[in-house]
Amino acid sequence: MDEVEVVVAHSERATLRVGDVFLKVDADQARIDVEVEAMAMAPVPTPEVLWRQPPVLAIAAVPGTALGRLGEPSTASPAAWAAAGAAVRELHDAPLPPRPGRAGRSVDELVAELAGECECLVTNGVLPLDLVRRNRQVAEAALRPWTPAFTHGDLQIAHVFVGSDQVTGILDWSEAGRGDALYDLATLTLGHGEHLGDVLAGYGTDVDLDVIHAWWSLRSLLGVRWLIEHGFDPSAPGCEVDVLRSRM
Repeated sequence: MDEVEVVVAHSERATLRVGDVFLKVDADQARIDVEVEAMAMAPVPTPEVLWRQPPVLAIAAVPGTALGRLGEPSTASPAAWAAAGAAVRELHDAPLPPRPGRAGRSVDELVAELAGECECLVTNGVLPLDLVRRNRQVAEAALRPWTPAFTHGDLQIAHVFVGSDQVTGILDWSEAGRGDALYDLATLTLGHGEHLGDVLAGYGTDVDLDVIHAWWSLRSLLGVRWLIEHGFDPSAPGCEVDVLRSRM
């Protein structure tokens, strides 16, 4: 009998693996609705939905291995990173989904969220003032008008699987929707900036690097408190706090 592996678990959701089946348990059925809808629309490889019985979604494992993990060196080839960039471009060029996603927050929403998080990080002594202040300045470049694209919304490298230098599957679509394309590119390369050139070579069009750098700072500032509250360590080597320090 296959063992049950806890892939990730926190107060909002949990993912279990039993053999070649992943069971996603989510208290918010709207997130599962978004995930199933986005996977059906996306023009890139996604997991097969096996069955759904709220609050559980069962999906099949995809072939290949993850492009990498935040905080660890990626062993994927430059060609694999370029293939990931090409897949992201195909997604961004696809017809828009019906609803906004995580990458589709308005500038006003982001400004308010950023201000609140920065104040909280400093007031509670989570991060030093100069580190927060500098990254908040860098983050401002992301706070600009953008053309909506079909975005994944949580395109961490652990969610992109590759094999033979091709993308074999992209996972975890619960934050998908209309949004800022550069948010996806920044999320994919967060903590792995040395591979940004390979990703952009596959993506195949010029992008504003200042905005990519801004999203690295913005996403990290907005994520630190959530990660701590949900049992993760953003201060681990190569993770969000190191990303913020690299901007100094």
